[in-house]
Amino acid sequence: MTRPACGRRAACTALVFALLAPLSSLAACGGPSLAIGAVQGDGDRSPYVGKTVTVEGLLTRDSRRPGGFRGLYLQAAVGDGNPATSDALFVYTRRSAGEPGQRLRVSGTIKEFHGLTELASVTALTVCGDHRLPLPEPITLNPEHWQSDGAAHSLERLENMRVRLPAGLVITDTHNLARYGELTLAPRDPITPTEYQAPVPGLADGGDSPSTPLLLDDGQAVRFPSPIPWLADRRLGPDSVRAGDTLPALTGLLDFRFGHWRIQPDGTPEPIATNDRPSPPKRPKDATVRVVAMNVENLFNGDGRGGGFPTPRGADTQRRYQRQQAALVAALTGPDPDILALSELENDGYGPESAVATLAQALGPDWRMITTPGQDGSDAIRTVLLYRADRVQPDGSPRRLRAGAFAHRGRPPLVQAFRPMNGGRSVQVVAVHFKSKACGHARGADADQGDGQGCFAHTRSEEARSVLNGLAALPPAPRTLVTGDFNSYTRETPLSVFTEAGWGNLVARRHPCTPADCRQYSYRFRGHKGSLDHALASPQLQPDVRAASIWTINADEPEGLPSGTPPGPWRSSDHNPLIIDLAL
Repeated sequence: MTRPACGRRAACTALVFALLAPLSSLAACGGPSLAIGAVQGDGDRSPYVGKTVTVEGLLTRDSRRPGGFRGLYLQAAVGDGNPATSDALFVYTRRSAGEPGQRLRVSGTIKEFHGLTELASVTALTVCGDHRLPLPEPITLNPEHWQSDGAAHSLERLENMRVRLPAGLVITDTHNLARYGELTLAPRDPITPTEYQAPVPGLADGGDSPSTPLLLDDGQAVRFPSPIPWLADRRLGPDSVRAGDTLPALTGLLDFRFGHWRIQPDGTPEPIATNDRPSPPKRPKDATVRVVAMNVENLFNGDGRGGGFPTPRGADTQRRYQRQQAALVAALTGPDPDILALSELENDGYGPESAVATLAQALGPDWRMITTPGQDGSDAIRTVLLYRADRVQPDGSPRRLRAGAFAHRGRPPLVQAFRPMNGGRSVQVVAVHFKSKACGHARGADADQGDGQGCFAHTRSEEARSVLNGLAALPPAPRTLVTGDFNSYTRETPLSVFTEAGWGNLVARRHPCTPADCRQYSYRFRGHKGSLDHALASPQLQPDVRAASIWTINADEPEGLPSGTPPGPWRSSDHNPLIIDLAL
């Protein structure tokens, strides 16, 4: 070897080290190191937390790009032979050396970061050459096992490893798609337990509730990613991914961060549209009146003149309000109804600039609203009734039920009878919106009783009794339909108050949910489907019911689709509308 000529000792020393560095790095590769499986251990925490270690493995995924997780994933080329330990590790580092498919030797300190075992404070990172990636480990997601604590443990042993998931996993929740680029997956589409079985103590911890959510992740630590992942251009707008769609078999990396297990996939999987968007149901030939009930998800219109935004609830700009209302008009007129029973509108009177008046105007020239000034209560939102004046007419005066549970709080139900314009019998429609399940200020009998009904089940049951008592105090109306958002699933106590009194739950009777199947539902909560919205017919009205169904246009749809998406009925609210056909 020719000795380099050096004019300055410091420069010469630096040059010698530069020439020798590749040799010393090569010598380091393959030297003594700790098996990654030993670092992970067979428990939830590494036995080496706080200790400095050296490991070797293959770079399987690089997440050091802008918006990534500031690190890389390292998996042993050959496992330690212990099926209870993971053979992969996340390395938190800004060092840029290494590419996927290369073998690395890394030294640093082991730590637990919000449940993720990682190697951080890296002191050395050496590229040791190219190597074939390890084969993915197959995961079988048995639905019953998935609901047990054992599911979390079985995933722990695969933390950060390459895995293969079978075809047919169901997308159960799209809530965080636009916000975080996440889709929730499960072996089957879960159903809220009290949708098909009566509340019992301990039901909240069992039933069909997976304890281990699995997320399809976009590999970014950013909010509101653009473009929205998992939505190819052809799937925007009318063909968006929906809860209930499924995935093909996929390979990727099993990750744990932000409190959930997640799959970082190889490439971009294309969801399979197994839950197509439906057309509105056709009206039966002998039906004379169609009622549509829907929670419109906080329809607030500012000051009614284009200003006053953000509002206490709902849209924060005039543009978003206009888009919300356009979508609602498409949803409400799509089934061609005669009467609309709506909940969650701004409680701001009935003047021309009120939320209900502007909605009635947007629906078309034939639409009118029922007014009860001074009776609507003090809540920020209320129920309303609208009707097509060319098809039906009010029969008698409207009333609000303001006794019992609605005397000093809550949202007083609105009662109005209607009669077809071309003759026929009248039907009394009652629009309701019961207390929500949110637990703020819940105490005593209204606290969560652990029976699957959530908070305020006692109040909702009292509201149900107050509706029946209030109707009994009114002049007799043989045919009555009580409909709206009960904030109660089908088998919960508030609904049993009606059914035990002889009232028929129209949709649930025609399309009952079972533990294995539920196709008619109005709501999804954390991936679980069921019905919070119902249509209850008095015994006298039940023979006149010709059809009752739910139009699944909202609960399965992702929030926050791009603003350029053509307005339509899809995701016009978080609740699906109910459609009831009557022969009067």
